[in-house]
Amino acid sequence: MKTTVSVISAVALAAALQATTAAAASEADVRAIAALPGEPSHVAAGGLTKADERILTLENAGAFDSTASARRLVLVGGFDGDEKSAETVLALVRWFKTAAPAQTKRAWVVSALPAAAFDAADHASLERWITFQAPDVLVEVRGDGAAFDTSSMKPTVVPPGTSGAALGRILAAAPAGKSQIHQEIDRRVSRPPLEIAKLLASRYPETPSISYIPSVAWINTLKLSKLINDPALADKVRRQTAPWVSGAQPLFGDRILLTSVAGTMVFAELGGEATRLAAEGARLAAAMKPSGIAEYGQGWTDDMFMASSILTRVGDFDSAARLLTGYVQRLQRPDGIFMHATDGPFAWGRGNGFAALGMAEFLTAAPQSHASRESILAAYRRQMQALVAQQSPDGMWRQVIDEPGSYREETATAMLTTAIARGIARGWLDASFNAVVARAWRGLAAHVKEDATLVDVCTGTGVGPTKRYYLDRAAITGADDRGGAMALLAAMEVVNLKAR
Repeated sequence: MKTTVSVISAVALAAALQATTAAAASEADVRAIAALPGEPSHVAAGGLTKADERILTLENAGAFDSTASARRLVLVGGFDGDEKSAETVLALVRWFKTAAPAQTKRAWVVSALPAAAFDAADHASLERWITFQAPDVLVEVRGDGAAFDTSSMKPTVVPPGTSGAALGRILAAAPAGKSQIHQEIDRRVSRPPLEIAKLLASRYPETPSISYIPSVAWINTLKLSKLINDPALADKVRRQTAPWVSGAQPLFGDRILLTSVAGTMVFAELGGEATRLAAEGARLAAAMKPSGIAEYGQGWTDDMFMASSILTRVGDFDSAARLLTGYVQRLQRPDGIFMHATDGPFAWGRGNGFAALGMAEFLTAAPQSHASRESILAAYRRQMQALVAQQSPDGMWRQVIDEPGSYREETATAMLTTAIARGIARGWLDASFNAVVARAWRGLAAHVKEDATLVDVCTGTGVGPTKRYYLDRAAITGADDRGGAMALLAAMEVVNLKAR
C-alpha cells in the first residue's frame, strides 16, 4: 500500500514540520464542534509534541468500516503555525455538520486535524494518522501555498478563510470511487478472521525459540490445524519444536528468564513425551521470591501472562492464583487499568495486554470452585470496563493506554481483543462488549498486510522511569514474530466467538 505521505518534497516537509509551535487548536473549540449533531463526533489525538501537548483530532468510528459506501475527506491545517488555518479547518467541519447539503453528508465522512503541531523530527505520526483515516480527498489548509508531494494522491491546498461552499465544490469535482488507500484498508478489514489466521499461521514464527512469542504462534497454529483439518500446520509445529522435544537443544541458556519459561506452554498442548518439558517450565514458573515476585520474572505485568500461561496448562492453579493476586494488588490502579511496574507506573499498552491475558488464562482453566476465582474475575472485569473508555475511535488501543496522543499499537490491540472476546464467549462479560470487539478487530485487521507483515508493533520494552520512555518506544512495521503471534491469537479468539 502506498502511504499518504510516504514521499514529501523537501520544501513542503520543511514548511510542515519545522513549525514546532504550529497553531494550537483550542480543546474547547474542538469539543464544541464534536458536540454538534452528526459526524465527526470523537475528539482524539494524532500525536504529541515533545512538550507532551496533544495534537487534537476530530474523528468518527468508521475509518475501518469496509461496508460503508461513503468516501472519506481528511482536513489538515496548522502546518505553518498560522492560527487562521486551524480556525478554517474547524469552520469547515462546522459547515459540513450544520450547513452542507444532505447529499454531501450522505456521500462523505470527515476527519480533521486542525493544527499539525508535530515536532520537526516526527513526521511519522502525521503520516500514520492520515494513512489510517483512509482519505479519498486530502485537503490541506495553509497560507504558505506548500503541499505534500505524495505518491498516492495529489492533496488539494486551500488558503485560510476558505468557505464551506468552496469545499463543497472540491468534493463535487473529486474523481469518482474510493482512493487506493481507502480500497487497500477496505480489503484488509473485509477479510474474515479465519483467512487472516491462515495467513499468519503460515508465516509465524519465523525464528523458532523457547519463548512466549513462538509458543503463542505454535499453540494457535495447532488450534487452526484442528479447526480446518489441515495436518500440515500441526506438522509445522512439531517440526519446529522437535529440537527441544528430542533433547537436541536445551530448554534454557545460562540465565533462566520467565519469558523463556512461558515458551514451554506449547509442550503442554503437544502432549506425549513433550509434557515433561511443560512440567519443567511450570516448576520454574511457580518459584517465588519472598517479595511475592516471580523468581525468574521482573515484577512487571509481563509476569502475569508468562507464569499463568504455563501454570494453568499443567493444573497448578494455586501457584497461578497466588502470583496473579499479588500482582493485581501491586499493579492495578483504582480505575482498573494496570501500570507496567511499581518503578514504571505507566499504563503501557502491551503491559495491559499481559495482565489481561494472564487473568484470562486462569479464568479459562481454573475450576469454578477455586478460592481465588472470584477475586481474579473481579480484577479482570475492572480492567475490561476501564479499557472500553480508552479505546480509540478506530477501535485500536494505544501504546500508552490512557494517553490519546500515543500511537495506536498492534500487539496491545490484539491481546486486549483476545481477552475481551474470550470473556464474552465464556460469559465473564455481557453482550455490550460485542461492539468493542467488533471495532477492535477491524482496527487490528487494518494493521495486518496481505503478506502477513504488521504495522506499528511496539518493539521489545523493559520497564521505564518516565512516560516519555514508553511514548518513544519504536513502532515496527514489517515482519515481526511478536506482532504475528498476537494477531494470530486474536484471530482465533474472534473465530471462536463468531462460531458461538
